[in-house]
Amino acid sequence: MIIAELSVTPLGTGSTSVSEYVRAAIEALRREGVRAVPRAMATEIEAEDLDTLLSAVKAAHEAVLAEGAERVVTTLRIDHRLDRDATIESKLRSVGSYDE
Repeated sequence: MIIAELSVTPLGTGSTSVSEYVRAAIEALRREGVRAVPRAMATEIEAEDLDTLLSAVKAAHEAVLAEGAERVVTTLRIDHRLDRDATIESKLRSVGSYDE
């Protein structure tokens, strides 16, 4: 499992609110078959493999453009661990900050 943090920032929208763009990006991620967990400042993603992750990120980026953004800044951080299975929840539990 690959865990990633994604931020897709629309620019040139004429508004300070970006919720419609964030919603479009999250919907695109989910259509691509990855788990997308929105957080306050970014979205966490779980994907089975790198190809799936990168395809989903591309779809999210393009979804924001399709919503009318004139410019998009996309930031991606990837945690690709091979020594054990990891999930968003297992990472949070390991530092003692996961509430079920």
